[in-house]
Amino acid sequence: MMHPAEIEYMAENEIIQIVPTFNHASHVHLICGSYGPFRAGLPLNVPIWVALNLRQKKTCRILAPDWMAVDKLQERLEEEKASKFFTQLPTNFYLEITQMLLTVASEDIPQGNDIKTAVKDLWDLRIAKLRSSVDLFVKEGRVQASLNHLTPMEINSVRPIFPDTLDALMTLHEHINSSDDREDSSQSSVATPSSSTSFSLSL
Repeated sequence: MMHPAEIEYMAENEIIQIVPTFNHASHVHLICGSYGPFRAGLPLNVPIWVALNLRQKKTCRILAPDWMAVDKLQERLEEEKASKFFTQLPTNFYLEITQMLLTVASEDIPQGNDIKTAVKDLWDLRIAKLRSSVDLFVKEGRVQASLNHLTPMEINSVRPIFPDTLDALMTLHEHINSSDDREDSSQSSVATPSSSTSFSLSL
């Protein structure tokens, strides 16, 4: 299981726009790519970790991504409510990016409180949907299931319950198969389940 800090580290490599307040004529060469030149007042794309670093030094203004607009988030929320499946989001790190930007650059982002509320509502809805899916998986005794369009943090939030859940299902299948064998044979035996229990989570 990944630690939340590891997922946040992955999120920091997402690209975002900034407006620098300084000039730097040459490109800056990083392991993840080359960025620049930096011209005061002109937007350019950089990784989020670079944007946060520059913002903390008060040498840039961060531009919120388009999907972070309150009306866009509300649209996503309504789509999620209307679908029994998980909808595909514009980024796998919507929660982490929102938290990082509003922590460091809240002054740059209009309607910050409304954005925070909308993102939390979206997160709560998707987590409730995910837990319901796991619960249904257990109650119906399924041996295989697949969920698409989950984010790393969403998967991480429910992964701790999987070992106990799958162990319980394996025990149930063993009990059922054992009972079937006792009906078909005069000798008591414990059967091995014919198929493994799996729950696939996909980004």
